[in-house]
Amino acid sequence: MVFQFPYFNSSVFDNDAQFVGRLKAFFLRLPKVGPYRFAVEIRNNFWLKPRLLDLLRENNVALVLQDQSWMPRPEELFEKRDPITADFAYVRLLGDRKGIEQLTQVWNKTIIDRTVELQSWVTVCEKIQKRGLIQYIYANNHFSGFGPATVNYFRSLCKAKGIDTPLNVQLPKIIEGALFDMSGSSN
Repeated sequence: MVFQFPYFNSSVFDNDAQFVGRLKAFFLRLPKVGPYRFAVEIRNNFWLKPRLLDLLRENNVALVLQDQSWMPRPEELFEKRDPITADFAYVRLLGDRKGIEQLTQVWNKTIIDRTVELQSWVTVCEKIQKRGLIQYIYANNHFSGFGPATVNYFRSLCKAKGIDTPLNVQLPKIIEGALFDMSGSSN
């Protein structure tokens, strides 16, 4: 389950400690057993601080690694600090909603070539996979125009580097995007 926190300015909280405090109280109410996995998506670079990452690690909640223009690029996250906060990773290839909607309103083909960005994500995901972590990769239509095509292209880039990307989760009919498990298993 992904908990999304949209962009909000820091005036909502006096400091990041207040935000982390509220999140900590919320985490106390989450189930500790069962097949549950949780991830937090922060859409404001201001909140990506060690205090938040430590809280996520303490609760085995993944920080969503995302591709949006106003958020740090994946390599930048790893250069500054370790963004892996759980025993799995969750990547969301979201793109620029406003930008792509100026180009299309039909989500059935690739509109923007995102090869460079996807190659960067392949490198990051390869590092994560070497740590033995399961990764869930999601591609929104707004990333390049058609989520399933983005996932297929990403998988082909992985395959070219010898990285296995098995599709071993049962998915509902997906219209907006596509999700797959990059666990490294052969299922």
